[in-house]
Amino acid sequence: MGVIRSLRLMNFRCFESLAIEVPASGGVFVGNNAQGKTSILEALCVLVRLHSPRSHRLATLARSGSAGFGVAGDPWQQERQVRQSRDGLRFKVDGEIRASQGAYLNDGGLVVWMGNEDLDLIRGPGEQRRRYLDFLGAQLDSDYRRAWSRYRLALRAKNLLLKDARPRDAEILSYEEILVVTGTLLMEARARLIAELAPLAAAAQCIVSGKDEILTLHYLPASGPDLREAMLQARERESRLRQAVVGPHRDELGLRLHGMPAADYASEGQLRTLALALKLAQGKLLEQRAGTPPIYLMDDIFGELDPGRRNALMNYLPGRAQKWITTTHLDWLRDTPAVAEIARFQVAGGNVSRPS
Repeated sequence: MGVIRSLRLMNFRCFESLAIEVPASGGVFVGNNAQGKTSILEALCVLVRLHSPRSHRLATLARSGSAGFGVAGDPWQQERQVRQSRDGLRFKVDGEIRASQGAYLNDGGLVVWMGNEDLDLIRGPGEQRRRYLDFLGAQLDSDYRRAWSRYRLALRAKNLLLKDARPRDAEILSYEEILVVTGTLLMEARARLIAELAPLAAAAQCIVSGKDEILTLHYLPASGPDLREAMLQARERESRLRQAVVGPHRDELGLRLHGMPAADYASEGQLRTLALALKLAQGKLLEQRAGTPPIYLMDDIFGELDPGRRNALMNYLPGRAQKWITTTHLDWLRDTPAVAEIARFQVAGGNVSRPS
């Protein structure tokens, strides 16, 4: 089973140092805002997936005034270390150096991040929904991760060439070939992901809401079915706008509730349930593919949910999955027995303690 029993931090966010031990069931971390609760979950995400849900650049996670940070722990019964310094990122697994991010992630664990910002999955820009798909795809398939990395590098190069005052057609064409190959792979993978996610999200929506709410997911590729043809058709427009306008970096995940666009017609309660349903579907698909549940990192989401939705959410999660939960208060615990059984930790001023 995938669990993390120990976590150690050095110069990570507000923590100069931290070492905690957590039971297999997980922990509830209680404290006021800006005390470091979310940073603990963020550190776990970095340790397991080299990913921060709060920053695009890992270098920004270093404590103010420090030259880098360190995160270590034992996910999936492996001792893992991630260090960031002026020399970049370095990785170790069971004492052995891993030469690249890909090598570190190939046998890493699985996580699902759930937070209040997940509402942006529904009402925010398309980038939020693409990040949702990419975080899932990268965990499930190393080919997806490599294709997305190559696609982004080629896209950046093409955009730079399009901004050049001199004609760079031959070089642009060479990068477009990379974009077509990697972009087509991403489009096919995203179509499969959404087809698998759709019934899982629909089931979670009904269970958490307690109502027969019909949720449907649709893949909307920005370039249509043929990426090469779309790039050819967009060439004049891209030259005029001086940026790439077609490709997976503009794909959309369509979300409809009872056949209507969810962002426009769903109530506030439905939006929150829909965001939860997407993350629960993500976790269910990871569990189906890997044969073991992911770790659930749940950042301050329970205080915004009514007791019915809280209990439906906890009952839907795999009982054997480890849950790391943050909250500013415990008032809601009385109505949520499944969470009340998880160990509690107090977080204040960058310090974590276990109440006696």
